[in-house]
Amino acid sequence: MSKQELAILFSGSVDSLALYALSAVGRHPDIPPTRMIHLLCMQNGASRFKTFPFERFKAAEKILKAQAPFTEPLPEGSFVELDTARLFQGLWLNQYEALMLRYSGKNLVCTACQLAMHTRAVIYCIERLVPQLIAGHYGNFSFCRQHPEAFIAKITAFSSNFGIKTSFPMNHNFYDKAVMQHLLEDHGLPANDGGERQCLFSQTLTTATDNEIGNYLDDMIPHLTGYVESRLEGRVRDAAMCFTPGKVKPIL
Repeated sequence: MSKQELAILFSGSVDSLALYALSAVGRHPDIPPTRMIHLLCMQNGASRFKTFPFERFKAAEKILKAQAPFTEPLPEGSFVELDTARLFQGLWLNQYEALMLRYSGKNLVCTACQLAMHTRAVIYCIERLVPQLIAGHYGNFSFCRQHPEAFIAKITAFSSNFGIKTSFPMNHNFYDKAVMQHLLEDHGLPANDGGERQCLFSQTLTTATDNEIGNYLDDMIPHLTGYVESRLEGRVRDAAMCFTPGKVKPIL
């Protein structure tokens, strides 16, 4: 199989670090042989310790390169920071009072942040001809739970509409934290949390059900589809009007 480029939603957490290790050493059936790994670290404007993910990536890269055989050197890694603040504001913060009423008073701030991250990653992959995007657990990207099936299915379909294959290898292999710990330690990598930025919203309480999350995604994804299409076609005004800054007309 020919090698291709791959993007990872990379927070510096143990699950995204495990994805990087698996991609770098080429030892997972759901991750294709890779010649270039794009580690996409998202900035939503509400995080502290901003250098942690880059420092963890560079430390892991050095460790893995030292172990790589001469016949199969480690794929090059590119750490890229992408800003999701405007999308995040449009998807939740600018109208959270109205949105909470629509979704049974539930807090969907982290779902909105996740949606902004995936959208920004899809745009990156399209513009750079990167065919596949992988992501870790829902929990370790500013969440306290695993990806509900509705989220996985809808994000996968959204990405596929633009020719990008999105998958979540961690959800099938690493429900048991001991498995992830073994993988990381087996490669000489840190198996403890602490490599990710600390998000203001990561510990906020939510009791949203899969149904409420699914309804929110159904409402927002059409707007995001229009946003991505407008941006890719150079219709900057249309893209801006999908999620305008400041005090806005509700999108629902």
